[in-house]
Amino acid sequence: TNSICFTRKTSCVRRRYREFVWLRQRLQSNAVLIQLPELPSRTPFFNMNNPNHVDHRRQGLQEFLEKILQDALLLSDSRLHLFLQTQLSPEDMEACVSGQTKYSVADAIHSFASLNRRFPIEDEERKKGKNDADSDSESSSSGLGPSDDSISCGCKASPASEES
Repeated sequence: TNSICFTRKTSCVRRRYREFVWLRQRLQSNAVLIQLPELPSRTPFFNMNNPNHVDHRRQGLQEFLEKILQDALLLSDSRLHLFLQTQLSPEDMEACVSGQTKYSVADAIHSFASLNRRFPIEDEERKKGKNDADSDSESSSSGLGPSDDSISCGCKASPASEES
């Protein structure tokens, strides 16, 4: 992103549906006059092994994010920034925002976003990439410019990430 609202220019996080529900509830409680977009419906027979179910939910969650990122008031919510730029749990995000942690929101974004919290297949891909490149360096971001985080953790660029 080129938006001055975000500390990191790129980020890649994994979130569960229930974490999106949590984010929507928190954003709504802080911006009661704004009608937030709906999340995709919670399907009682959702099947993670069904690519159509997964893709439909992913698209709905992406549309949700794209819509909330268009509202300046919502962009000022620290929870949104932590949600998009760190792997912190909702409980840890709440603690950080309420000042119950040793680190500030900006510290959390800089520190936790670059932690190596990857899934095993991503670690294998990253190691393979390191061997192919014959390099011991690892990408990191200072928040001052573009980083390779989206590449190193397997995320694809999307219109939401370009506009946010």
